[in-house]
Amino acid sequence: MLFTGRITANAEVRTIKGDKQVTNFTVALNQRYKTKAGEKKEKTAYVNCSYWVNPGLAVYLTKGAVVEIAGWVEAQTWTQQDGTVKADLICSVDNVKLFGSTAAKADETPKAKKAEKKAVAAGGGDDDDDLPF
Repeated sequence: MLFTGRITANAEVRTIKGDKQVTNFTVALNQRYKTKAGEKKEKTAYVNCSYWVNPGLAVYLTKGAVVEIAGWVEAQTWTQQDGTVKADLICSVDNVKLFGSTAAKADETPKAKKAEKKAVAAGGGDDDDDLPF
């Protein structure tokens, strides 16, 4: 399944069985629509995601970030102590595409980011005389 939504809280990395790591996060899917009477409505579904490939991605999966997720989705049900049945949507993530992140390092300002990009685009130094063109 392929879906796009916003991350509801910063991703957490857990270590399982010694050396395996999993990144867990939740994505909110919003649907806006109008009823026949013209009334505006909104529904939200939450999908609990588990990403097993790269735990380093967790620093980018911050609250409010827009992501596109590809993976296997299934419903998981359980019965509470009072007898009511609850359900969750669980996604085993194969691929994550990050569209926007709210993560900003405290020591990195927008001007510093621009200067860094400019230096990389210019070749990274003053020794540009050996270019082949």
